[in-house]
Amino acid sequence: MNKKIVWLVTLLFLVSATFAEAQQPKKISRIGYLSATGDANNPGPQVEAFRQGLRDLGYVEGKNISVEYGYLEGKLDRIPALIAELVQLKVDVIVVTALMAIRAAKQATKTIPIVMVTTQDPVATGLVDSLARPGGNLTGLTRLTHDLSRKRLELLKEVIPGMSRVGVLWDAAASGLGFKEYEAAVHALKIQLHSLEVRGPNPDLEGAFQAAAKGRANALITVRGTVLNRYLKRIAELAINNRLPSMSDTVIWVEAGGLMSYAANDVDSFRRAAVYVDKILKGTKPPTCRSSSRRSLSL
Repeated sequence: MNKKIVWLVTLLFLVSATFAEAQQPKKISRIGYLSATGDANNPGPQVEAFRQGLRDLGYVEGKNISVEYGYLEGKLDRIPALIAELVQLKVDVIVVTALMAIRAAKQATKTIPIVMVTTQDPVATGLVDSLARPGGNLTGLTRLTHDLSRKRLELLKEVIPGMSRVGVLWDAAASGLGFKEYEAAVHALKIQLHSLEVRGPNPDLEGAFQAAAKGRANALITVRGTVLNRYLKRIAELAINNRLPSMSDTVIWVEAGGLMSYAANDVDSFRRAAVYVDKILKGTKPPTCRSSSRRSLSL
């Protein structure tokens, strides 16, 4: 065969192979995101921060990545079904925030990597064995927000010099750890705590504020939780109407009308969660997926 013909055939073959390869659809990674705040119509700042983090890393939803969103909407009984749905979809990684949802995800899968963003101590709550060696398929960030409980009380006392009683509004489904940490911090400050426990999905907020008034509370602290996250604006209104200076462990509380918050940066934490997702999608295993931060402890 003529050498020119052989060369031409070879060239055509290479061009054809290259074209065929270019036409092959690239795998689009799929993320499962279970949010403890917002809903499909109003996802909220945490979800938007995560999306921005993905965009900063070059991901575009619908083009090179797909995100399956689920929203608890204050209904904790939805957690098992929503987690099961993400597992059945065979997502490449699950992002989850609520403590109960993190535990449910761990129980539901041992193979799909899980990225958590939590305010809880993952060692104290039994999520991991240690921060240095979490093991298994779980990694992520913890802001250890509850460790700032004493500082919040101190700030309130500076604002209200005569403060002696503080009402603590908390969700019974949130394990009670937040309230216990305030109890541990209160003794040295000579402040009495008044527990204002509520239960979802429709917490009796008016009843809680009546109890605060009856207990002669001088101020209010709100402990974030899946149920209370949906009522921040209403809680802020009730605090104002009852003339209770208010403090919380999340900045979105102030954005909703509360007086003060003292906490790590929520938006920054959720933006950084995208970094963990990116590393996992590029092949890093969860136990070795680490990133340093001055505002959060990384696993």
